[in-house]
Amino acid sequence: HSDLYAPVSGTVLEVNAALTDNPALVNQDAHGAGWMIKIQIADSASTEGLLDAAAYSAYVDSLK
Repeated sequence: HSDLYAPVSGTVLEVNAALTDNPALVNQDAHGAGWMIKIQIADSASTEGLLDAAAYSAYVDSLK
């Protein structure tokens, strides 16, 4: 196990046990079968200002 650094705090509800046997799922299907954890966010206001997938992709592209 290791520490998790995230922009929000909350409670881990579920861990993807499939990654134990096949950690490559994270790289193969990160938004599908390769998910890591499901969390219940403690304060929904803490998500304000976070980027969605499209905005993050645009940000990464701007760094190239």
